[in-house]
Amino acid sequence: MILWTIIIIASVLLDQLSKWIVVRTMPLYDTIPLIDGFFSLTHIRNKGAAWGMFSDSRWVFIIATAIALIVLPLLLYRYRKLHFMFGLPLSLIIGGAAGNMIDRVFLGYVVDFMEFTFIDFPVFNVADVFIVVGTVMMMVYILFIDRELFTDKKNKDDAEDRYDGADNDTV
Repeated sequence: MILWTIIIIASVLLDQLSKWIVVRTMPLYDTIPLIDGFFSLTHIRNKGAAWGMFSDSRWVFIIATAIALIVLPLLLYRYRKLHFMFGLPLSLIIGGAAGNMIDRVFLGYVVDFMEFTFIDFPVFNVADVFIVVGTVMMMVYILFIDRELFTDKKNKDDAEDRYDGADNDTV
């Protein structure tokens, strides 16, 4: 659990530090092209979700994130002895959610600044990267490493015991 706690804290700190640097060094709505025609830093305030959707729903995001920040650490603790590829992505998701929650609670919006300029894609931040990377890693874990993570293992064991003890000598 210590490793997961360190990853969560580091995720939050990296997210908040990156946002602090952007707020202190870039005027709002300013854009700095990093890779011309591909990727830029663009300082915006996002009161909603991707593309500013649901911008009048701040409290919905705060409540949903608060629930996630209660449930996900409990899952992490319950399954703390599982594979590294379970704990790492869950820790990244928790850290990213906490980073954006801090903005929503204390600022009323989320600071976003990373922008792919070659496509119509929402401006995002480091917390969003942690959430997406963690989610993709978790999908890989569930699909390829532990396919039975969410199966009811007790009932499965009971069914196997019944099958093994069944009399298969029918005529």
